[in-house]
Amino acid sequence: MSKNELLEEFVKLTPAERDELWEALCSIEEQRALGTPTPSEEEMALLDRETEEYEKNPQIGALWAEVEARLRTKL
Repeated sequence: MSKNELLEEFVKLTPAERDELWEALCSIEEQRALGTPTPSEEEMALLDRETEEYEKNPQIGALWAEVEARLRTKL
């Protein structure tokens, strides 16, 4: 499908459908800008587990400023 054809179809979409496409485009551009692929299923599962653990016990985590300060003292 050509760009012009896409644009013709785009105007026929509902606002919600356009929002969905906008979010997808932003995600693609963010990945391109960062130069990194999306997390794998394994990585996503790990992130989900870590998030769940943190939500159960927020004291196990540390603020980034604290982590950064500890790292800088070791350098």
